[in-house]
Amino acid sequence: MNWDQIKGKWTEAKGKAREQWGELTDDELDQAKGNRDQMVGLIQQKYGKAKEEAEREVDQWQAKLS
Repeated sequence: MNWDQIKGKWTEAKGKAREQWGELTDDELDQAKGNRDQMVGLIQQKYGKAKEEAEREVDQWQAKLS
């Protein structure tokens, strides 16, 4: 699933993101609205991860959505 598809199905994807990253709130995920860069930033901020590590996690999560 590409990011345009994720944005279109954000409600469904948001639930799966909550499963993956339980510390992210619904409000934070609503603000991201399927934007990859915002998702990476949220994960960096909440989990104290390096950008590269957060990007890798988001890419792995995206691959599971397909």
